[in-house]
Amino acid sequence: MSRTEAPPLPEPLRVPVADSHTHLDMQDGTVEEGLARAAAVNVTTVVQVGCDVKGSRWAAETAAAHANVHAAVALHPNEAPRIVHGDPDGWSRQGAREGGGTAALHEALAEIDALAALPHVRGVGETGLDHFRTGPEGMAAQEESFRAHIEIAKRHGKALVIHDREAHADVLRILADAGAPERTVFHCYSGDADMARICADAGYFMSFAGNMTFKNAQPLRDALAVAPLELVLVETDAPFLTPAPYRGRPNAPYLIPVTLRAMAAVKGLDEDTLAEAIADNTARAFDY
Repeated sequence: MSRTEAPPLPEPLRVPVADSHTHLDMQDGTVEEGLARAAAVNVTTVVQVGCDVKGSRWAAETAAAHANVHAAVALHPNEAPRIVHGDPDGWSRQGAREGGGTAALHEALAEIDALAALPHVRGVGETGLDHFRTGPEGMAAQEESFRAHIEIAKRHGKALVIHDREAHADVLRILADAGAPERTVFHCYSGDADMARICADAGYFMSFAGNMTFKNAQPLRDALAVAPLELVLVETDAPFLTPAPYRGRPNAPYLIPVTLRAMAAVKGLDEDTLAEAIADNTARAFDY
């Protein structure tokens, strides 16, 4: 089986659900094809997430053109330091670029702020902190950007979508310090059961991705087990984090049923009950 070959369509869900976090702009095929494949398995709604100014504009335009697509707009935590300090390696999709300092960061944040005002933009994210890919020199830019996104989300009454990679304590500290928006979503939840209890007490949504199916992901399954049903979402983060048994192959919204079924087993629920809860939770989280 080729690593580049798309996995087969799973058995359709009986209850329609939403993919709370996807990147259609990074997937093969057209948006229409991706949405049709998803709809064929009863994944009827997707949240398209921007990671930079260009991607956020694209997310907003795509949501405006498709009733079942909602947009989230942001500068990814790794994008903020690149704007400020430059990206000589060209790691991001923009290629190599010079740093523009804090003035360039503020200019980019102003664009995100303008996009966040649009009615079909339902979220501000993915924002947060990433201690895995950004070293100490980028932390200040990352935190400034995160705090700005929190303020934008609150001012526009939008959900805050959080990227938290190896930065749990700092993300929770900043949310508590700045005051989290009314609806806050931990995308691709990566904490343990103790952190899940903290998030539950704060009323934060926890969105689980295909990596919860991986053999080494017992801490994620333990977190899901204690997460309150009314705060649980499901996502692909496609084209990344393809669930087992398709790990390493391209992910897409149509694979949501694979992850949802694995989640139902962990929660000790039948898949219809979990799907109904997730459909309701996603609509609540993103206010659609």
